[in-house]
Amino acid sequence: MTLIVRSESPTPARTTVWLEGRLDAATFGDLDSALRDITPMVDNGGTLVIDLSGLEYISSAGLRSLAQLRRQMHDRFGRTLLLNPQPQVKKVFEIVKAVPVAEVFASVAELDQYLDHMQRQITG
Repeated sequence: MTLIVRSESPTPARTTVWLEGRLDAATFGDLDSALRDITPMVDNGGTLVIDLSGLEYISSAGLRSLAQLRRQMHDRFGRTLLLNPQPQVKKVFEIVKAVPVAEVFASVAELDQYLDHMQRQITG
């Protein structure tokens, strides 16, 4: 099985990337390569949303790619938020504690509610 990586027209403040298929030792290079083109388009301090609704499987190689991505965004004062993980992928995150629970969202509505809350904290 392959990994399909697609993104919407990136904006400097927020870009969404969708993953579909398997993220494992055979496909993590495809993700790394695609993100090398996408992440520079996100401003320092911007947000990269990874929609995992189509991701059926993740291995340790895939976890490494996501961890590397999170470090790169963090180094640029940005955030990486994970959206819609399937139950089996979410279980992997829970087992290895690779991703802070506060950065995984079950739906776009939940993510938007979080982003609204964060903005209200700043604007009062």
